[in-house]
Amino acid sequence: MPLDSAARAERAPWLRLVLTTGVGAGTALSLLRAYGLPEAIFAAGTGALARVAGTDVAARLTGTDATREGAIAAALDWAQGPDRHLISLADPRYPARLLEIGDPPPLLYVTGDPATLALPTLAVVGSRHATAAGQGNARAFAHSLADAGLAIASGLALGIDAAAHRGALEAAEGRTVAVLGTGIDSVYPAENRELARQVAARGALVSELPLGTAPQRWNFPRRNRLIAGLSMGVLVVEAATRSGSLITARLAGEFGREVFAIPGSIHSPVARGCHALIRQGAKLVESADDVLSELRILRARPAPAATAQASAAEAAGQSGSGIAAAVLATMGWDPARFDELAQRVGQEAGALNETLLELELSGVVERLADGRYQRRGS
Repeated sequence: MPLDSAARAERAPWLRLVLTTGVGAGTALSLLRAYGLPEAIFAAGTGALARVAGTDVAARLTGTDATREGAIAAALDWAQGPDRHLISLADPRYPARLLEIGDPPPLLYVTGDPATLALPTLAVVGSRHATAAGQGNARAFAHSLADAGLAIASGLALGIDAAAHRGALEAAEGRTVAVLGTGIDSVYPAENRELARQVAARGALVSELPLGTAPQRWNFPRRNRLIAGLSMGVLVVEAATRSGSLITARLAGEFGREVFAIPGSIHSPVARGCHALIRQGAKLVESADDVLSELRILRARPAPAATAQASAAEAAGQSGSGIAAAVLATMGWDPARFDELAQRVGQEAGALNETLLELELSGVVERLADGRYQRRGS
């Protein structure tokens, strides 16, 4: 709904507060605690504000700033568009879970349905350089958890994040939230522009960053704290040992949220972060029901009859030959080179290559970047 003149007047002081150079979430909260609503902050005077925020910030708050005023006008104009919302801490639509973190953003930019932010939510995060198996797991878990009534939160990145959003969107009544590390008027990466549109139609895009904010490395940890803060728990699907997903998991633990991790092969670099989390006390999960049990959530809707991977495995079993069964039986769960498989199965290279191609197309086996083959989890 477009903003009327009263709504514009109410939101303008919030924008003036957060768009003042040097005022981060922590400073803004200190000022709000000291003076109340933003109108009272700007009425307090430079000397009084300096005792809370320091001389430089106080001068910026009370001084004139044409750039800031232009940004305020642009944000108010942006909010005139359909399904666009400026939600302040004083707004009843502000998500209650964010109030539990140490530095909730004073103002959120939201595209889509703000009511999504109040739903029971699970974050599903992981590597941007995910394996096909990892993306399949993220998609299947998100689909099943969304079918159980959870909204799925993630960061709209390539890899696990995008797979999680898509899995939630594939559920009949699935809802999903994408927290951005850019301004709400920008989609990063550009490849996910259509996915962002779908998320906004079935959930919400959220950012605390001003309009026009470009992707910068230091903005993504800020985004990760919001993903963790909006959620009841965080599920890490795949993560390297130095991964932004581990920041999300750490913050979730600090906020008192549950942390879940899916284990992987000991040979996979994107499984090591999950294994580290499990050693630190994260819940090891093998199915969506493991997550629901820990969160004490009963399924609102029946679970899907089968995951995409299970269906693919069944199809391979129906159409495959005895060689396919032998390859799977001897492959185990660790990556194996072609010549190792040929030796184990005792088949000619041509026949084995044909079988592996069949298993790849069925989604049962994945060929890794180094040329080895690995069985995908069900």
